[in-house]
Amino acid sequence: MKGKEKITILALETSCDETSVAIVQNGRCVISNKIASQIPLHKVYGGVVPEIASRKHVEVINPLIDEALKEANMGFEDMDAVAVAHGPGLVGALLVGVSTAKALAYGLSVPLIGVNHIDGHISANYIENRDLVPPFLCLVVSGGHTYLIMVKDYGKYEILGETRDDAAGEAYDKVARALGLEYPGGPIIDRLAKEGDSTAVHFPRVYMDDNPYDFSFSGLKTAVINHIHNLGQKGEVYNIKDIAASFQQAVIDVLVDKTMLAAQSNSISKIAIAGGVASNAGLRRLMKDRADALGIKLYYPSPIFCTDNAAMVGCAAYYNLLKDKISDLKLNAYPNLEL
Repeated sequence: MKGKEKITILALETSCDETSVAIVQNGRCVISNKIASQIPLHKVYGGVVPEIASRKHVEVINPLIDEALKEANMGFEDMDAVAVAHGPGLVGALLVGVSTAKALAYGLSVPLIGVNHIDGHISANYIENRDLVPPFLCLVVSGGHTYLIMVKDYGKYEILGETRDDAAGEAYDKVARALGLEYPGGPIIDRLAKEGDSTAVHFPRVYMDDNPYDFSFSGLKTAVINHIHNLGQKGEVYNIKDIAASFQQAVIDVLVDKTMLAAQSNSISKIAIAGGVASNAGLRRLMKDRADALGIKLYYPSPIFCTDNAAMVGCAAYYNLLKDKISDLKLNAYPNLEL
């Protein structure tokens, strides 16, 4: 298969609340990428309900496969491999994708490739940035994860730092809930922050002495919630836009500071950002300004490839396949799968 001019992979992603199916050729060419979001279902609960997510994946996965094949004008016989994100994520949700992928790979007699969800997010940068090749530094920041990772080669990583408590996206959602905003809170806070004063309230920035690349957002989240509650108890009116802007500035200051420190300390000239929060306008703007000032090239995916999607899984799977990292039919879902 390695000698084939075009390797076509059918990829599945069901790690949380998006069902996605993609067809990817040679890792960087996305033929189709279908996503069925469950946000309207979970919005009324203020967050993802695992059981509802799992049931919805079961309902839409097969029709979505048909849609992806139709959009690509291809059939099952054109697939050279089947890939699936098998962790980390919600175990029930992951199992839907894993079970479907194993059935497809067995029925089609093609290789099965299990992909780490975080590997997928990092690999999303390859889709539109054809000049991006390892080594580079990648900040992965989403609702469930915050990592600072050295990408040594395709699929070969060294974790420099990670969150010790809340992920950045998780802090966004919890602060948004305290402000009375809808789920998911990240995009709403990002929009409000554009119209607010980021210096109105000074919220804490956490830096660790024992590992300068680790993150912590629990204290920041608590500080914002306490500030809101204190104002409410005094009967004082507060400006939501100013609080959103001040909170966001505290988050992105830390994310960018630590990323630039790691880049300079390791003589890195290329930085990528990935994950749902990578589509945050404030983060992109500050990261670009700081990177330009240091002569570092910055890469990031389009917003559609920042959210959970199967195209990123297909991209990561291609490089796994080239290294003969093929799974057997005993592949399982691992909610706490490490990179």
